[in-house]
Amino acid sequence: MADIIKMPRLSDTMQEGVIRVWHKKVGDKIAPGDVMAEVETDKATMDLEAFQEGVLLHIAVQQGVVPVDGMIAIIGQAGEDISGLLSGQDSKNKAVAEKEPTSAKQEPVDNIQDLPKAEAPADQRIKASPLAKSIAKEKGIDLNQIHGSGDHGRIVKKDVEEIKPSASAPIVQASSSYNKSGDTDIELSQMRKAIARRLSESKNAAPHFYLTSEVDMDQAVIARTQLNGMQETKISFNDMIVKAVAMALRKNPLVNVSWMGEKMVIHHDIHIGVAVAVEEGLIVPVIRNTDQKSLLQIRDEINDKAERAKTRKLQLEEMQGNTFTISNLGMYDVDQFTAIINPPDACILAVGSIVKKPAVKADQIIVSNRMRLTLSCDHRAVDGALGAKFLQSLKQILENPISLAL
Repeated sequence: MADIIKMPRLSDTMQEGVIRVWHKKVGDKIAPGDVMAEVETDKATMDLEAFQEGVLLHIAVQQGVVPVDGMIAIIGQAGEDISGLLSGQDSKNKAVAEKEPTSAKQEPVDNIQDLPKAEAPADQRIKASPLAKSIAKEKGIDLNQIHGSGDHGRIVKKDVEEIKPSASAPIVQASSSYNKSGDTDIELSQMRKAIARRLSESKNAAPHFYLTSEVDMDQAVIARTQLNGMQETKISFNDMIVKAVAMALRKNPLVNVSWMGEKMVIHHDIHIGVAVAVEEGLIVPVIRNTDQKSLLQIRDEINDKAERAKTRKLQLEEMQGNTFTISNLGMYDVDQFTAIINPPDACILAVGSIVKKPAVKADQIIVSNRMRLTLSCDHRAVDGALGAKFLQSLKQILENPISLAL
């Protein structure tokens, strides 16, 4: 009997996949383990393997987007009648379409100038504080719809923060008529869509706060030079930071947590995600049980996974299960930045470059190697003192790096 091959859910955040290329054609014999096609997900490009034996009787989508559980193909015996499966699938698609409320479908906007605009009374401008205006602009809130609680009806910060934009409100997109000569429209990849969705959700749901500490890296520079003199494959400062973070998390286990709605989960294992920039966005390979690995093991695993991340050859399980994330932009001469928390983590560490600058040691002004670390915390799970204590532990480990080699 013929089987329908559906788009599998290849990651916990996947909502749809993109068929990039088929390696089999209709009429080809299929055996378990055969790679039939390449599927782009929100995290990687994966091989779609067959689990059945038979003949490829039908390809539903040659190239393009397919929702999770949508039909991709049909495998059966040569000459088998599949008309019933095809008509049944068409009926399912039609039923789903009919269930969708008509209001959910937004008609395309031909010209942004044609949209009705809420206007303030002609005889007065909107009374709002500069901060309230800034927050409203960021959240896409129409100030005309808010009744201010300040003096004489003035809109203040509190009024705007209490407003939640309607999830059903249509997002106005500029039409193609606004494209200037030479502009290029870029189709969003599954990865770009996932980054936009997840980080927007993180920023809106998690109340971020930020702590910055400057670390004296003089001893770390010396230690790295000595270690690299003893082996061919060099240890990077990023390797040392990952190891130090794992040690600091072991000392401060309440930072190694996740906010899960009605509960908070304390993770007993330390799995550190290391952000890697790729052509289409960002991939976060996970170094599992980081605190149990030596500096050399961490170096080798980061190098391997970073290289495979850039060619999108990581397995899904290698990009899942992080409990803490590190983003390092120091190699781009960025002194300091703040990062958006990578769900489900409660914290992310932003690492800046190592910079030579004047510093005071033993009442003497000297030139010192300094590095700034900024910790972004989800205030629902981690309070200021707890985040500060973690940063203090991390600073002490990096300033006394002999423990990293143990």
